[in-house]
Amino acid sequence: MIVYEFKLKGKEQQYQAVDDAIRTSQFIRNKCLRFWMDNKGINKYDLSAYTAVLAKEFPFANELNSTARQSSAERCWSGINRFFENCKKKIAGKKGFPRFKKNQRSVEYKKSGWKLSEDRKRITFTDKKGIGSVKLVGTYDLHFYQVEQIQRVRLVKKADGYYCQFCIQVEVKQTLQPTGRAIGIDVGLNHFYTDSQGEKVDNPRFLRKSEKKLKKAQRQVSQKVKGSNNRKKAINRLGRTHLKVSRQRKDFAVKLARCVVMSNDIVAVEDLKVRNMVKNHHLAKSISDAAWSQFREWLEYFALKFGKIVVAVPPHFTSQNCSGCGQIVKKSLSIRTHVCKCGVVLDRDENAAINILIKALRLLGYVSNTVGHTEINACGEMILYLNLETAFKQDCSFKQESPSL
Repeated sequence: MIVYEFKLKGKEQQYQAVDDAIRTSQFIRNKCLRFWMDNKGINKYDLSAYTAVLAKEFPFANELNSTARQSSAERCWSGINRFFENCKKKIAGKKGFPRFKKNQRSVEYKKSGWKLSEDRKRITFTDKKGIGSVKLVGTYDLHFYQVEQIQRVRLVKKADGYYCQFCIQVEVKQTLQPTGRAIGIDVGLNHFYTDSQGEKVDNPRFLRKSEKKLKKAQRQVSQKVKGSNNRKKAINRLGRTHLKVSRQRKDFAVKLARCVVMSNDIVAVEDLKVRNMVKNHHLAKSISDAAWSQFREWLEYFALKFGKIVVAVPPHFTSQNCSGCGQIVKKSLSIRTHVCKCGVVLDRDENAAINILIKALRLLGYVSNTVGHTEINACGEMILYLNLETAFKQDCSFKQESPSL
């Protein structure tokens, strides 16, 4: 499944119709949630059937396409199902009980309620909301795909305008020649990551660089009268600034993850619990700005696309253990150099990256353990396994899950 996004160009009344469709979708989702809370034993099929009842009861709900109403019910059920899964897994803390939406920004259609023009440059929405025909502005070419491959059409409201997203069912896998290389990655705040070969990537710190603009925009919002048009304009300027930071962060993560996956056959990363790490109020902003989770998600996506392997290993003692002899060398965060009695002197993050790679190779069976040390079946600079190409041809046992994008 891939997603193509186009910007919508239309009249002001069409934008208002899109807003009306989004509000109706939010109303249906909240009604479905209330219906589930008031009735025990409700499943997703009951919620889908309940949307037809809402259409008969409320005329404005009937104006929205039936598949869009069903999508709203599916959104509601996905939140309910996530709550149940968290309860079954006994996740510590809050389990994510579903909440009522206050400011929904999108509405989703399925196979009906819309129609593409022959030149694929315009889309027409055929329900009773009155959106009509709008122009699609973008660089993607929808002629490469059949209309039957488009599974969902989503209208999204952002700070800088309205967008139309096409969810297309297509095979994304590509075959690349094995590179014979493996790499371990240790993410951080001083540098975005340090790999097992000693290479470092600078942390872009997009949020930190835009803090002055954000603070100025926030002050302008607070100085305006509540409910006034000037305040709405100030809020929009603030939203556009945040949107730019978000896009910069995503662009950086996508390009870097693609480069890493295409250059290596095995990528080892730490299985970090970022949700718990941001509870440290001294580092929460810097950790969120680094977007480690987003980088890992794109690593897993490109690994699935190009037939590579991404392994997430436990982060315990990766910084304290010596990558040469395996002994524990305790050091505080202020100590940035790893010095061991066995003679290994490395940058702290490089030592951690090598330990991460060793753990991953041990999980994959490329590392053998002997008494007192870890032996890597390897020859060459960082080619950490013999006959890697043959191993990848026989790599039927390593299953990878699809990423959640």
